[in-house]
Amino acid sequence: MSFVTLKVDEGIAERGQHTYITDSTSPVLPVCNVRTIPGDMTERGCAFAGCRGVVGGPVKDVIHLVHGPIGCSFYTWGSRRNLSDNPLHRRYCWSTDTQEKDIVFGGEKKLCQAILESAALFPEANAVFVYATCPTALIGDDLDAVAKRASRAIVKPVHAFNAPGFCGVSQSKGHHIANTYIFEHIVGTRELEDPTPYDVNLIGEYNIDGDLWVLKPLLEDMGLRIITAFTGNADYDSLCKMHCAKLNIVHCQRSATYIADLVRDKYHIPYLPVTMFGIEETSNSLREVAAFFGLQERAEAVITRELARIEPELNFYREKLSDKRAMVYVGAPRVWHWIPVLYELGMEVVAGATTFGHEDDYQKINRRAHDGVLIIDNPNELELEEVIAEYRPDIFLTGLKEKYLSMKMGVPSINSHSYEDGPYAGFTGLLNFARDIYKAIYSPVWKFVEGGSDRG
Repeated sequence: MSFVTLKVDEGIAERGQHTYITDSTSPVLPVCNVRTIPGDMTERGCAFAGCRGVVGGPVKDVIHLVHGPIGCSFYTWGSRRNLSDNPLHRRYCWSTDTQEKDIVFGGEKKLCQAILESAALFPEANAVFVYATCPTALIGDDLDAVAKRASRAIVKPVHAFNAPGFCGVSQSKGHHIANTYIFEHIVGTRELEDPTPYDVNLIGEYNIDGDLWVLKPLLEDMGLRIITAFTGNADYDSLCKMHCAKLNIVHCQRSATYIADLVRDKYHIPYLPVTMFGIEETSNSLREVAAFFGLQERAEAVITRELARIEPELNFYREKLSDKRAMVYVGAPRVWHWIPVLYELGMEVVAGATTFGHEDDYQKINRRAHDGVLIIDNPNELELEEVIAEYRPDIFLTGLKEKYLSMKMGVPSINSHSYEDGPYAGFTGLLNFARDIYKAIYSPVWKFVEGGSDRG
């Protein structure tokens, strides 16, 4: 394994330490989770996006009030498909719409008034989450003090999340801040009325396009009861009772291991890291969880049933996707979650990249990827363009922004951030994942795109 410098980075020597080729005989780790080099047009999001957009936003029965300019509320309505069964969720955008005069004279009064007005307009909300942004943090607005005053006025919890965009090197810092705040101020404030020996939390599951709704039945059919997910389709009350679980099952191990560690240390609740994508990883995860509770027979019955259900259709996609080349670029964990899944489908992974991966993410990538895969930490658009042109993948699995880059180059892409037509988790999700890749690759449109080909 060795570091490589892409052609577009020849004038930025530091970038060579962020890019390498996998080699199981001589593994290395890239420089990662550090501030972006000035002049490098990063694709990263900010800490506010990690706090509001990833961790806080999926909570379904609270008002999510962004204290800042209206542009920061992009991470509010419709930007992430964290589905819920509550009509309050994702239908509204709450913002103080901070203006120049608020920056000059302070925005605390406006924030307090916004909390009172929003609580009056939406009495069904069970709490208010307030999020700092760069401008309101820089002028020193005291969100905690305002939250305390407003909470007394509306007689409901008001929580202030101080994760302005500039406070970390990427959205990962926002994950950390949100996890810590929820643990310190929400978890443990209410007790579970009817505890059972089989109560669990599914941590790091955000119900993207319904992932939770296909994973929950698998666990329930094994005899478990989910107190809450953290935080997909979660309500405020269930977050308060997280400390009553017998086991925490951690799915996304970049955005939520923080709270699993805190709950373990204070409440002595163990946790299991799992991967609920693909057949092998999902099956192994269910077996590990079942072994903790002594429910192995029930787990095997669930796995056998699910495999019999999906295998006939899955075989069709395997035949069509065999030897197709894939490139994966997402936040962090889904790269190492999905590499084995792509191999299960008979595909070849030629390149991968993460936006905010830490060293443990790259360790897992190295263990799962075959030798010879190009891996990039925190890539910029020029780097992505060079890799797509050089490796010519048949499919580019990436987010909303970057997918159009590859499409313009004649390479199909699917939205791997919020999915095309998910869910993608579990056994059902694998079929959806394979179907969407198949539809993208075999669409006849690519023969009409410059640089594309008729893959059908």
